Amino acid sequence: MEKDIGKILKGEYQGTVTEIVIGLREYNGKTGVDIREFTQSEQYTGPTKKGLRIPADKFEDFKAMINSIDPADLTSATPAQPQTEPAAIDDDEAGIDENGLM
Repeated sequence: MEKDIGKILKGEYQGTVTEIVIGLREYNGKTGVDIREFTQSEQYTGPTKKGLRIPADKFEDFKAMINSIDPADLTSATPAQPQTEPAAIDDDEAGIDENGLM
């Protein structure tokens, strides 16, 4: 059985488009949920090694774990602070003279 469930655009880098594809796939005679990166470029189009397969008999456990994620936990609690330059230290005991030598 081969069936695509959905796709999520991961991004584009140097002309290569990458999507995360979720589908039902058969492997060694057993069906499972396949979550895999697919790439599209001038050189290659198709699945990559980056991905995972959830066996059908473990899908309900996987689904329960995913459903237990609180969407609020996926957002940062505090807004990111912009990085600032470290303050200059004017310390005569730093061991460096005015020419920048130790």
